[in-house]
Order: sequence, then structure tokens, then C-alpha cells
Amino acid sequence: MDQDAKKQIATDWFRDLRDRICAQFEAIEAAGDTTQLGGESAGQFVRKSWNRDGGGGGEMSVMHGRIFEKVGVNISVVHGQFAPEFRKQIPGTNEDGDFWAAGISLVAHMQNPHVPAAHMNTRMIATTKSWFGGGGDLTPMYDMPEAAASFHAGLKGACDRHEAGDYEAYKKWCDEYFYLPHRDEPRGAGGIFYDQLDTGNWQGDLDFTKDVGTSFADTYCDIVRAHMDKSWDDDDRHNQLVRRGRYVEFNLLHDRGTIFGLKTGGNIEAILMSLPPEVRWP
Repeated sequence: MDQDAKKQIATDWFRDLRDRICAQFEAIEAAGDTTQLGGESAGQFVRKSWNRDGGGGGEMSVMHGRIFEKVGVNISVVHGQFAPEFRKQIPGTNEDGDFWAAGISLVAHMQNPHVPAAHMNTRMIATTKSWFGGGGDLTPMYDMPEAAASFHAGLKGACDRHEAGDYEAYKKWCDEYFYLPHRDEPRGAGGIFYDQLDTGNWQGDLDFTKDVGTSFADTYCDIVRAHMDKSWDDDDRHNQLVRRGRYVEFNLLHDRGTIFGLKTGGNIEAILMSLPPEVRWP
């Protein structure tokens, strides 16, 4: 299989996964407890396309709803040249700065403080080399060991089904990556994270990446359904907004995806989609 065929297959998958997840989330929105939510109507995703000046573009899918206060599921396919100062950070760009990248990125911020926020992204990048990367992590507003255990079990299952999966290594990678050094604390309950995945079996690496995406979605949807009808008060909301501040700090100070998007001329609105709609610092 040539590289162009691989790129098309990966691109088609990210689009398909986007459609699956949006349908799952809209179904949850429609099933919400309207009594607790004051009879508000269910949200629906609104899509917006964007073009990148240097080549390619993407599509944002954002929903503001009664269960999902703000959730974005974005896909992109971009290509061009890395700036010289950025090449040393990317494999396969020492002599040639050309790149191609496709992926899906999801961030969910919930109305109910008892429902964890969540993040997932998977991607394929090609320079003179090519690889997959991504993962998912959970950010509860309170200590929620059962939800965290369920989330990790779902991702471990995805790892265990594939030779490319190494749950313990990817869990450790996630714990180290999603960490706020200036506060000496993790961002949340962790998950898995992997990058530069190229085992020599492209189809196997893709199959693993696909399983990460679907396992994340199924497991997270189960967690949302289990907690979305729990009652909450103003104190819970205050705590939620303060915890969201940690999310903002990480994404603006440390997140490599944010830096990659900004360094490659990505769409600012899509890059900053991960930020919550409302946040508070004490």
C-alpha cells in the first residue's frame, strides 16, 4: 500500500469516528433529565469548516447543550512545511520540512459537576517518516475512583487487543504528560498517551488507533450516563469552575497539540476549542 492510500484510509477513519461520536453524544443529550435541567431543549452539533493558508483545513463540530455544556469534536487534514526552528522537534524533517497530518480531537466540558470532563485525540503524521499518536484522559471535578477505574479498564482493553498496545507504558506516559509542574499535581485521573507509533505494521498500528477512539467513546458515554442525573448545587459549580482553571493552565502552558497547531498555522478557533466556556480562579 502506498503512502497516499494510507493517508486516505486514515482520513476516512477520523471522519467516520467523528460522525459516530457526535451521534452518541447527541443521543445522550436527547435522553437527559429535563426536570433537573429546567426543561431546556437538547443541544445539537453545529459544524463549521475552515481552510489553512499553507494547505488543507478541517471541520469543527461543537455542541452547547443541557448535558454537554461545551463539547467539540474536530477533524483536520493539513499539509505544508514546518518552520526551520520547529523541525528539530519532529522526526524525519532534518533535510525536508514537508509534513502531512490528519486527526481527530475531542474535548467535553459538562454541565453537571459530577460528570468528568474528558479529552481524546488520535492522529497520523507523515514527514519522510510516518506514525500514529494520541490517547485519552479523564478529568473528574471530584475524586471518582469508580469512574476512573472504568475509564482505564476501557483503554486497557483496547491496548490488550493489539500488539501495538502497551497499557502500562502508555498509562505512565499519560501520567507524566498530563501533569502541571507549576502546581505539582496531575490534571486529572489520567488515561493513556502514545506518540511516534510505528511498529512496522501500519495496518496494526491503525487498528490499535481505531480501537483507542471507539473504546474511549463507548467507555466515556457509559460514565456520562451513570452520573449526568445526579443533583448538584452552587458549591459544586464553584468547585467545577476552579478545577477547570487547571485545564486551561495545562492547555495554554504545556499542551503539545496546542503548540503544534499554532506553529503550523492552524485555525485558532479550532485549536482553542479545548478551553471551557466558563472558568474561575479563586
